[in-house]
This record gives sequence, structure tokens and C-alpha cells, in this order.
Amino acid sequence: MTVPGAIPDPVPEPLAGAAADLPAGRAPRAGPGPMPVSRAYGHCERVVRTRARNFAYGIRLLPPPKRRALSAVYALARRIDDLGDEAGPVAGRLERLERERELLRALKTVPGPSGPDSMGPGSSGPGPGAVHPVTADPVMVALGDAAARFPLPLEAFEELIDGCAADVAGARYRCHDDLVGYCRQVAGSIGRLSLGVFGLAGGAYADDGTGNGELVLRRAAGRADALGVALQLTNILRDLREDRCAERVYLPADDLRRFGCTLGLDGRGDFTDPPERLAGLIRFEAARALGWYAEGMRLIPLLDRRSAACTAAMAGIYRRLLGRIATDPAQVLAGRLSLAPWVKAMVAARAITGAAQAEPEAGSQGESP
Repeated sequence: MTVPGAIPDPVPEPLAGAAADLPAGRAPRAGPGPMPVSRAYGHCERVVRTRARNFAYGIRLLPPPKRRALSAVYALARRIDDLGDEAGPVAGRLERLERERELLRALKTVPGPSGPDSMGPGSSGPGPGAVHPVTADPVMVALGDAAARFPLPLEAFEELIDGCAADVAGARYRCHDDLVGYCRQVAGSIGRLSLGVFGLAGGAYADDGTGNGELVLRRAAGRADALGVALQLTNILRDLREDRCAERVYLPADDLRRFGCTLGLDGRGDFTDPPERLAGLIRFEAARALGWYAEGMRLIPLLDRRSAACTAAMAGIYRRLLGRIATDPAQVLAGRLSLAPWVKAMVAARAITGAAQAEPEAGSQGESP
């Protein structure tokens, strides 16, 4: 979720100690004291720059507070996803995912240091002088601060954990509705978290006494969820061969039967199904994803201008990628497909222009949620 934006990234304060080179998929051991928030955000911004090429294109269009908050959201999502993808025994991987769930829940109860460089609000800690693992974890510290500043639905991360646990367990999907349920867990959840940072045009989060703000917020959450599904369906098609080589199959069994495909591999890792059948399957799934984009892109008029530009850039890059997949499925069958940096830059530039010209919809009352 991503062109060099008009808003330059600040140079982050160096992260001291063992957390300086910490991989996205690992939380640090508790150190001698709580992690300062500025350093925690610096760690998360580095994760975005090094691990999220498409996401980074869009996030640069946001003002610094929102950019930092979304960096924290991405850093935890990346860490959870990495835990789901790592090698090793299933039981151990599931246990590490559950530890992330425990840290996330602890985030709501562990107070950070007092003062402007503080973490989110909490009510209890491990005791005087003790350092809770949450306060030594740069991703959790940054996320706690972001949650204190923006209405983040942190419970959505638990949906992501559930989806990654399904990956670890080798889940497969019978029909499109089953696959959509998985996509809502792993990507719709991130769409809803992002919406918490973006906010709506005209401050529609506020209760204006008419109920219109709540209606618009529900409408926006549904569209953010749909956009997440669209992005994840695009990822599934882009990574079709890579996932299959890792013994993961996401495309619904009903669709495989419909097109006479098995997604079997030969000794070289090439698909054994007839290429014309695979091409038909991929185009069919791409058309479905386009339907989700049609609904998800209706989120953009509900957002403030810079959030709309960010969302349009990220979604536009993925939708352009989906178009290439549908036009030439053979590229996906041969390996992972990506867009050239200049194409991403062009898409993002158009997003900025389009957001500047868009008429806000947030005040509209004529549409049902």
C-alpha cells in the first residue's frame, strides 16, 4: 500500500542499541528503560522505506503526524506478516503470533513515560521501576503513541493475526466468499486502521448531533474494507507462482474446477496446467478484483485532500499492476510482476492532481451506507 512525494521525509533520529538494526519481524528484549517515542517512530519509518516500496509512494503525501502513525501501523503489520511467512515448525510460528496478540492487548494497559515523548494511555504496568516488554519495543511504542493521537481500531490487528495463523496452518478456500473473508482479515483490517489515521473530509468523525457523521464513517469503513480486499486479491495474483512454490494456494477450489486447473508444478517449479486455462483463470480473478476496486475507490471522495491523494496513489499503483496481470497472465506464471518506478511516480502524480480537483462527498446524505 505507494512516487516520490512533494513532502520530504525527515531524517529520523538514530535508534540506539540493539533495536537499531532490528528486523521488522522481531521485537527486542526489554532494555534498561522505555523506548523514546521519537526513536520508535524512526525505526518504523525505516521499516517502511526498506520493506514497503508501494506503500512508501503514497505515505509520503501525508503530513508528518499521519505519516508517522501509518508507519507504525505498517511496521506492526509487516512484523506479523513476516512471522506468518517464516520457516519453522507450525506450533512455534503460531506461538509467536500469539505473543504479538498479547503485546497488542498489553498496549492498552501499559503506561508510557510521562511528558510529550510519551506512549499511549494506560492504567497499569508491571510495577515501579520495571520495564514492560511493550515499552521497550519500538513498534509497540510508536503504535501506542499513534493510538493516543488517532482513533485506531487496534482490534483490527487481531484479525490480521488470525489471517496469518490461517496461512501458517495451510488454509485453503472453497469459494470466493471464503477467500474474501481471509482478505478482510489480512488487508481489510489494514484499510480500516489506515482510515483511523486519515480521517474524513470536513471532520466527519465528530458527532454533529444529526447522526450523519456516524453514517459517513460506517460508509467509509466499508469502502476501506473493500479496497483492502482489492489490494489483497491483486497480491494473490501477483504472487501466484511464489506462493504455490511455498505450498500455498489461495485461489478458490470452485474456480480451479471451473477452469480445469490444479496449479500443479513440475520439477522446475513451472505450472503443469495448460497455459490457456491458467490465463482464463487469472483474467477471471482479475475481473473480480476490479469489482472490489470499483467499490473501494469510492472511499477517496470521503477523505481529506492529502489522505485522498495518498489512498489514490497506493490504490492506483496496485490497480495498474492488476491491469498488467490481466493483459498478460503469462508474466505472472513466470514469476512476480512489478511496475517500474517511473510508472509508480506517474500514477502518484495523477493521484495528487485528482485529489486536488475532487469534490468532497463526506457531507452528502443522499446515499445509503
